[in-house]
Amino acid sequence: MEEDREGRVAPPRGANEGGQADRPEILVANAPCSWGLIGKGDPGIGYERMLDELVETGYVGTELGDYGYMPTDPVALHDELTGRGLTLLGAFAGVTLRERGVVAGARERLLRVAALLSEAERGARRPYLVLADADGLDPVRAAHAGRVTPEMSLSGSEWRVFAANAEEVARIVEGETGLRTVFHPHCAGFIETPDEVERLLDLTDAELIGLVFDTGHHVYGSAEPDEDGRSAVRGLERFWDRVWYVHFKDCDGAVAERARREGWDLSRAVRAGVFAELGKGTVDFAVVLDVLRRRGYSDWLTVEQDVLPGMGTPKESARRNREFLRGLCL
Repeated sequence: MEEDREGRVAPPRGANEGGQADRPEILVANAPCSWGLIGKGDPGIGYERMLDELVETGYVGTELGDYGYMPTDPVALHDELTGRGLTLLGAFAGVTLRERGVVAGARERLLRVAALLSEAERGARRPYLVLADADGLDPVRAAHAGRVTPEMSLSGSEWRVFAANAEEVARIVEGETGLRTVFHPHCAGFIETPDEVERLLDLTDAELIGLVFDTGHHVYGSAEPDEDGRSAVRGLERFWDRVWYVHFKDCDGAVAERARREGWDLSRAVRAGVFAELGKGTVDFAVVLDVLRRRGYSDWLTVEQDVLPGMGTPKESARRNREFLRGLCL
């Protein structure tokens, strides 16, 4: 057994309530980005309808989405979620972490989000602040999502600043709200490729910052065809010691290949459907899930099928994604 920072003995990661690591319980959530809420403006559907559709299609958890989309009063948010039987799992927060002094300017915003999470979700599973680089702001990285080369990466000094800023965010959030931080590698940001993920993890405290492993961003960010469908499996195994939370997202290999060949940015690739419905891309989710079960993972899987506002049929896609996971005994 390990002790947490307050000296309390915690069960090994992956143990269920009965302490049986060989029978992990995995619950399934979805997120507002599957309805078009990805920082690109009004998705055209109110949060009440989005949450209702999320529940109707078989999910029992959600993330916050963009701050202000759902109620910002914690009591009201708590009531909206618990009234539907939903657990609040976390919230995405993008910060330009390579910039010196950026945390001081972002502190109020980050704590506002973290405090809302902490006060609205009172269950045993505490939400995470899902920290990421603010993607799309650097023109070179934005234009080369899915095909980043080593020359486009951070400089040595930028790496040190980036890691120090990420740790500072995690310390502030945990100290002020008690919530922990997971980092989300994201295409069009500065932590996209597997090697970049590894370097960030090497530079940061494993007790302070975990990893949210997003299957779709990992596959597309790997900058090469996922010919055997196992790129996500290899990434999950590679980074397992830091994986605290998992996003299930598929990647359409044909769209990814065309996007790389024709030089699309991430927005165009998303518009073309690079993040497909589960089971319609290259990710071998059966094997990914087998790894999670063998490793004793017992947290949540959050489905994310990133779409831009007005794209697709979110409710029907959410239903099909849930049916696909039921076929994997989830």
